[in-house]
Amino acid sequence: MAVRENVTDLLDISQWKLTPYQILAAGFAGLILVGAVLLASPLASATGVPIRFIDALFTATSAVCVTGLVVVDTGTRFSLFGQLVIILLIQAGGLGIMTMTTLMALLMGKRINLRERLVIQEAMNNLTVAGVVRLTRYIIKVTLLIEFVGGTLLAIRFYQDYGAKGIYFGYWHAVSSFCNAGFDLFGGFRSLTGYVDDITINLVISILIIMGGIGFSVMADVWENRRFRDLSLHTKLVLTVTVFLIVFGAVVIFAFEQDNPATLGSLSWDGKILASYFQSVSPRTAGYNTVSIGDMGSATLFFIVLLMFIGASPGSTGGGIKTTTAGLLAAAIWALIRGREDVEIFERSLPKAVIYKAFALVFIAAGLVIFVTMILSISERAPFLNILFEVVSAFGTVGLTTGITPELTAIGKLWIILTMFAGRVGPITIALALALRQRKAMVRYPEGKVIIG
Repeated sequence: MAVRENVTDLLDISQWKLTPYQILAAGFAGLILVGAVLLASPLASATGVPIRFIDALFTATSAVCVTGLVVVDTGTRFSLFGQLVIILLIQAGGLGIMTMTTLMALLMGKRINLRERLVIQEAMNNLTVAGVVRLTRYIIKVTLLIEFVGGTLLAIRFYQDYGAKGIYFGYWHAVSSFCNAGFDLFGGFRSLTGYVDDITINLVISILIIMGGIGFSVMADVWENRRFRDLSLHTKLVLTVTVFLIVFGAVVIFAFEQDNPATLGSLSWDGKILASYFQSVSPRTAGYNTVSIGDMGSATLFFIVLLMFIGASPGSTGGGIKTTTAGLLAAAIWALIRGREDVEIFERSLPKAVIYKAFALVFIAAGLVIFVTMILSISERAPFLNILFEVVSAFGTVGLTTGITPELTAIGKLWIILTMFAGRVGPITIALALALRQRKAMVRYPEGKVIIG
């Protein structure tokens, strides 16, 4: 009874003298440190020789931030215990700290007060505080159901190659896929390159990635309102931008890489289309690849950088500036070109405050990427485009790499760790910080004119 009361008190965040941002950031940081300690233990090593703490911290950060960048091979360097720690960190990071905390509180019969609901609202990027606990229950149920179905399909397929071990592989990779983590157990840092033309693996994993990347509120809206016209504005925007990026991305990758013998050139036409589609889905913060990223042309790599920077959707398991932000910016630019004062999407006008936040988010994200890229250009011996690719992959919590991750210096690893953490927590931080500063000024100055362009 005493232990339960102590745990209940710990879950009561209304007693914590912290802001909502500090609670969320501290939760992610605490989980990362616990994971790093566990992964640095001899029990987590496949050989019994523990990995360096900096590598354990990097792996734990990548797992909690559902990124997928790795400095040691997950399939060969970690024992079963280490692999289970990683997948639990991925699950906790994918669902979110507040979702896990709320689950524990609900299981112990604790009521969720208003302050806690506000923190959950910010953590999930929900529009209102109403229904956040119900949404939390929905998230947990849907996550378990989707991962079970996807894991079962993958287990059946992997059983053909690995026997009983394939069942473990199936469910492990289903969790990693749905959480958009990109970790794999195949060894040799080869991801899914051995299944480049396997339609079952490609479709199941890509569908898990897409479902994890569109956001739980979008899935709930689609389930309740089957017709597109009945969906909320947020859902319409997410689905439209997501479909456009996947289709457009696949077409561009196919056009750029179809004759490259190191990527798509040696595949059949069906294989080229399937690989182009998968490589278009994966930059949406998934981190899996079926062809060698490092062998892609410069134009393709830069295009994938743009896809990774956009990332997934709000309230999902993915990162990036989010599809809605990209959609809002495109709508704002289109309104400017047409000479329209209001920004309109699907016959709805958008508040100027939302547009300002979108521009601010992109500016801050781009500033972070530029700064870290400059630092790594000094500390690392790698081509500039590869470094930029690595940094954007970390910020977007994607996990794709041209192959330089294991070769990073200690300084490079630390900066990538910070970038992954900022990419996972940053959007929440920015949105909350901007919301806290929304105050009506007591004095309004006369308008001035500035020449633009």
